[in-house]
Amino acid sequence: MAQQIKVGDTLPTVSLKYCPYDPELKDACGIPQVLSTDSFKGKKVVIFGVPGAFTPTCNNNHLPEYHQKYQDLAKKGIDQVICISTADAFVMDAWGKWTNVSDKVIMAADGNGEFVKATGLVQDLTKAGMGAVRSKRFAMVVEDLKVTYIGVETQFGVSVSGAGAVLAKL
Repeated sequence: MAQQIKVGDTLPTVSLKYCPYDPELKDACGIPQVLSTDSFKGKKVVIFGVPGAFTPTCNNNHLPEYHQKYQDLAKKGIDQVICISTADAFVMDAWGKWTNVSDKVIMAADGNGEFVKATGLVQDLTKAGMGAVRSKRFAMVVEDLKVTYIGVETQFGVSVSGAGAVLAKL
């Protein structure tokens, strides 16, 4: 497994999957598309990772704060906000619909855990019945593929990985 990514590191090239937001598709998912981390070149993005879609802390605290503070992030120069989980693109799309994030947050699937493994942000949640390859709860700011902020939770809850913590670092 890779060492945990840190400030100054270059984001690894990884392909994620997502279903582009389509307000016409209320009861079905679209066709998953590739979202390569290379597409962040020349952009300032926030990537935040959650252990599981629809799980209590992720659903009630982490994702909603990014949706609520989207305009504040955009005013600070953030081009995209990406939520990553080791679920598949269909689950991520359904979660995005459930939480009404619309096109504000890209709900990206890291189904095989390639991103979290390459960045050293993987955790084993076998004991919780959630599988061996799950994302740690984290947030990072990436400018032109370089990490300028990384906050990884070491305890239960949302603090250094929340939208407020990211905004304070911008």
